[in-house]
Amino acid sequence: MPLQVRPRLRTSSRPALDLPPPFRLVTLREVGDAFAHASRVAAEEGAGTLVYVGRFDLAEFAVVLEPEEPLKTARRALYAGLTALADALAVHAPPERPITFDWPDGVRVNGGLVGGARLAWPESADENEPPAWLVFAAMIRTVAMGDEEPGLRPLSAALEEEGFDHLGSGRLVESFARHLMVALDAWQEQGFGEIAKNYLARLAPESGVRREIAENGDLLVRRVTGKGEAEQRSLLRALGQPSWLDPVTGGPRK
Repeated sequence: MPLQVRPRLRTSSRPALDLPPPFRLVTLREVGDAFAHASRVAAEEGAGTLVYVGRFDLAEFAVVLEPEEPLKTARRALYAGLTALADALAVHAPPERPITFDWPDGVRVNGGLVGGARLAWPESADENEPPAWLVFAAMIRTVAMGDEEPGLRPLSAALEEEGFDHLGSGRLVESFARHLMVALDAWQEQGFGEIAKNYLARLAPESGVRREIAENGDLLVRRVTGKGEAEQRSLLRALGQPSWLDPVTGGPRK
């Protein structure tokens, strides 16, 4: 899953974020939609394009990838992006603030939902051919907006509440970009198994089972006792309705 950049990509003379090569920044206003915009321009702008929305309450961004493997296996890029995001959060996390995942796409800090990730690809893409592009997008709640006290919404959280002092959305995106390069390099050099191991280590505990990620990205759940077949949870189906996203507000669920 190398991150290749087309020579025609433009570079900004005064980028708002400090991103490593080969990323090129596209900044949207607060009313922008990083996921939708990156999906629209992915074919033209190519790999390395990182779309960032400058918001106070959310870290919202999307990055374009150009995988070299068939779509049916390339969707595992979701897991690479999430592990990079979790590693970026962990760098800035206070002690004893666990960062975990709700399969396949939700992100929690200290048990509270802070956001999650999405994945897009061309509608006409063939499952057995490399897609022209993928878009990995994420949204993390940095500040809780509104008058509600944290105790009134125990299932959700914001980074500010969890002690991520002075971690603005820009710094998180910068850190994510660097960790994504590490994750993609590990995938290329060591195989997807390294990504799967890191992702599964952060998956919310489920007693009495052993979990694996199938070649097509599905989650395989096997009972520790018994000889029955593994339960197979479809990644493709789950991606159709992000578990963490509030369809009314367009942000993470509260």
